[in-house]
Parts: sequence; C-alpha cells; structure tokens
Amino acid sequence: MTKEINKEILADFQENLNQDATNNVLKNTVAQVGIFKASENPEVKTILNPSFNVTVDTGKVSDQKHSGRCWLFSALNTLRTEFANKNNIKDFELSQNYLSFYDRLEKSNYFYQEILETATLPVDDRKVNSLFSSPNGDGGLWQNAANLIKKYGVVPNYVMPETVVSDSTTEFDAILSKMLRKNGIELRKMVQDKASQTELDQRVSEMDAEVYKLCVYSFGVPPTDFELSLQTDNGKVIEEAKITPKEFLHRYFTMNVDDYVDLVNAPQPGKKYHQVYSIDTENNMVGGDIQKFLNLPMERLQDLAIKQLKSNAPIWFGNDVTEDSDRPKGYLMGNIYDYDKLFGIDSQMSKGERLDYWQGQVSHAMTLTGVNLVNGQPNRWKVENSWGEKYGEKGYYTMDQKWFEDYVYDVVINKKFLTKEEIAEYEQTPEVLPAWDALA
Repeated sequence: MTKEINKEILADFQENLNQDATNNVLKNTVAQVGIFKASENPEVKTILNPSFNVTVDTGKVSDQKHSGRCWLFSALNTLRTEFANKNNIKDFELSQNYLSFYDRLEKSNYFYQEILETATLPVDDRKVNSLFSSPNGDGGLWQNAANLIKKYGVVPNYVMPETVVSDSTTEFDAILSKMLRKNGIELRKMVQDKASQTELDQRVSEMDAEVYKLCVYSFGVPPTDFELSLQTDNGKVIEEAKITPKEFLHRYFTMNVDDYVDLVNAPQPGKKYHQVYSIDTENNMVGGDIQKFLNLPMERLQDLAIKQLKSNAPIWFGNDVTEDSDRPKGYLMGNIYDYDKLFGIDSQMSKGERLDYWQGQVSHAMTLTGVNLVNGQPNRWKVENSWGEKYGEKGYYTMDQKWFEDYVYDVVINKKFLTKEEIAEYEQTPEVLPAWDALA
C-alpha cells in the first residue's frame, strides 16, 4: 500500500470544502439536528398516509421488548389473527415465551449435533467458526417457528406469560452462549479422543439437561396441559378444564403451517429465479423441517402477497428494517433520507449488490396486514410490528412501494395461491447456501 493521507491532502480537502459557502451552513445544520433529520423527505407524511383499501382485521400489537424474537412474534400473529376473528376476541395473544423456551432448548441440542459432525474439521474452518460465533441466539426464520408450533402446540399468553428474562434476553444469551462454547470444545475433544457414540450421546443428554435448567429458571416451566378460559368480546366464555398445547392447536386453529412456503427475492448473480435454496446449519431442531426459500421475481412476491391479503389472511415477511426507516413514526419509505444529495455522494446499490456485499440483510420479521391499491397496483402497505404501541400508529407501520421492492426479502404464502409449477419448484431438493449467506 502506497497511498496515505498526509497534511497536504488534508489541506486540499478543506480548501475544496471552503470554496462552497453552503457547506458551512449544511455543516452547522447536520451537527445540530443530525443526518437523518437534515435529509428527511418533507413529503413523507403525505406519501405514507395510513389508509388502506385492503385490510385484515387485527387487534392490539404485541411487544417483543429487548429480545430478538420478531420471527416468532410474527408467526404467532398470523395464528392469533385467525383465532381472534373466528372467536370474536380482538386482542387475543398467544404465548411467545412458551415457544421461546423450547426454541432455546432445541437450538442448543442442534448446536451440539452440528459440533459433533464438524469435530474433525480445524477450528479455523469457516463453518466451525460460524457455529461457535453464534451458538444460540433468539433470532430465527419462518420454518423455525413452524417446527416449534407443530411439535409443541401453542398456549394463550396467560398460561405462560413473559418474564423479566424473556423480555430482555441479553444476559441469558451471554450465559447460554458461553456454556455452549465450553461444551462444544469438550465435544470436539471427545470425538478427537475417539469416544464411543454411547459416551457422546450420554454427554449431550447431560448438556441438554443443563440448558433445560437454565431455561426453567429464566422462562418458567412450560405446561403439559392447562385450563382454557377465554371470554369473547360479546361475553361468551370458551373453556375446557384440561387441554394440552397440541390439543388446543388442533381443536381451535384451522391454519396449517405446512400449507405455507417461504418465497424470497434475491436478485443476485449467484442465485437463480425459480430455484429453491436452503441455508447450512440454519435450523433450530433435530428432526425438524429445513428452512427453504423459492427465489422469485419481486413482482411475483407482490402479486401473491396481495392475493393473500385479499383473502383476509396476514403475511409473515422478512425485511431489513434498519434501512430507510423512522422507528418512532412508523415510516418505511424508500429514500426517506436523501443523504446522498445532502453530502453530494452516491451510495446507491442494487438489491443484489446489497445482499452480495453485506449492505442488505434480513434483520427483522413483521406482518403484512393491509395494502392500498390504485388501479390494481400497490402504493403503500400496512405493517403490524412487534415493538409495542408507542411506535407508528399504535404499533402499526406504513410502508411505501419502493421500500417493499428494496427491503422486503421474503414473504410466507399459502400454497393455494401458487401455480403448480411454483409448488413443484419449491418441492425440489434445495441448493444449500453457506451458513454465512446474507439470507440467514
């Protein structure tokens, strides 16, 4: 490397800046109000008018608080909306804590199995590094939630309410990750020392028991059965003296998570449309279904999303909420901040470039609950978030069409809306992407 910044170059930078008097005004403005405030599009309120001519009837938003369980909140939001509308309980809520308990336990066991399978690889192997860098977090994808729902059923929120730890998982994550890394080192050594399968299985069972204890202390004991007692908005009572979580799921919910597929828009040179993909190690359960994505053009995701909303069904969707968003106001708008013009730069990238070079990622999951159509085409979307009522319109966000096209990466759609060809494409053996792919 030969190019370095010296005093002469710095002097040239400052001289060039001083030649335009507006730079001093902009410098003062940015310093006093911040970059986003100084570059905010003044038409944002007009463009993101929160009115929609296609809406799903939903209730009060949930609040994941200081946790990364958006994917699970969004999945349970799709279930609870069906139950609430069917039984006339508008603000009904399912227990996220109940499934979170099993998610952390299942992820830990899955981690141990992955460590055993990779135990002979060097510690600096990229897959091994990926496993140890994130042994167990509270993030996830649609199929992770579907696996938990199918195996463990669901319960109303009052049956297993949130705890201080489930509301704020930072401490739990730190302790569990440290424990898993230590145990992972031990399992690698056991394999390298030629331990028998029986010895490995026994040790993993003991390690799983440690995780179970940590989960019980932090989240509570998940019920094997419970008393069902819910009052509807018109005064009726739904009650059963004793019911299991899986019985509750099968008796009171018609939505079958196996009927839904995850469709992604990843316009990258290394990915093909109409090709199904999965991600290595991106699972939360030994024996669970793998997360698969069918890559389709954005126009197709849009059309299918509109069809599902018109059928009065909400939509789980993965997105990058960190881009072009105003969290307090609940705005999701492409180019809501024109900082390129403010600074006289060009930072624009295509969607594929953002994914390839880590500017784009699936950072959040929310729920589509409405759309506004003009001559059959969408210009804005209604979004149910899981950050409580203090943001947006009592927790609901408004998204413009450009944000949808730029920062929505996947939508979960009922198979009945897909063509036979698309279903056949989804059911093919997936091409496996590495654990560090941006879609993970």
